[in-house]
Amino acid sequence: MDLSVAAIPLMETKDLSVRFGGHTAVDRVSLVVEPFTLKSIIGPNGAGKTTLFNLISGQYRPSGGGIFFKGQDITALDPPGRTALGIGRSFQLTNIFPSLTVLENVRLALQSRENIGLNFWRHYGSLTHLEDQAYHFLELVLMAPRWAVPASTLTHGEQRKLEIAILLALEPELLLLDEPTAGMSLEEVPAILELIRQIKATGRRTILLVEHKFDMIMALSDSIAVLKEGRLICDDTPRAVAANPVVQEAYLGGGVKNA
Repeated sequence: MDLSVAAIPLMETKDLSVRFGGHTAVDRVSLVVEPFTLKSIIGPNGAGKTTLFNLISGQYRPSGGGIFFKGQDITALDPPGRTALGIGRSFQLTNIFPSLTVLENVRLALQSRENIGLNFWRHYGSLTHLEDQAYHFLELVLMAPRWAVPASTLTHGEQRKLEIAILLALEPELLLLDEPTAGMSLEEVPAILELIRQIKATGRRTILLVEHKFDMIMALSDSIAVLKEGRLICDDTPRAVAANPVVQEAYLGGGVKNA
């Protein structure tokens, strides 16, 4: 076994920064994401969490520093190029086709993965193998009973589950989940929590998660990175992060549990 290869993180940022005018939104953040782990990114409002995600997924270009995936410098790659390498990203707002059925949404992701033209009007009978695969991913997120309904009729929580099914269909090695429970009712949150827990339990995916619910972060994470005003102030185990006085101060004078 080549130990030098094994030691390479799945994803890494080195002194990553981005400035908008005179404002530095992300300030020299160096972050390591190890394979088959779940790392969470937390921080007060305006800490730069989503901006960091936008840099990693390619929505923003950095002002300085670099982004590396499996040792490859991907700083200059656009979002489709990063998706092709194995990075899949969800957004705070769902990113689905509302007029298509639940199954068709997932099938389109499979067509993209297999480089089959995204022809909305192509007869489904010619894509039977993709229909079967799409149904499988809907089963994984407990959405199979809703396969035939238009995506526009789903609840917000169901739309989030559909978006995760779409991501899984792309077979990413790294899942970027940006506030997957944002906008959900209290009744919908446990289903998403359980879904993320099951994805982690398979041992086949690496997950980078932004989430405000601290109890959820503590229960799911292998490690937690904390941002404040664009800077990385702590990156450690959940227990160590919760006990860190600098982190406690960042969350309203010690109220980290309420963040």
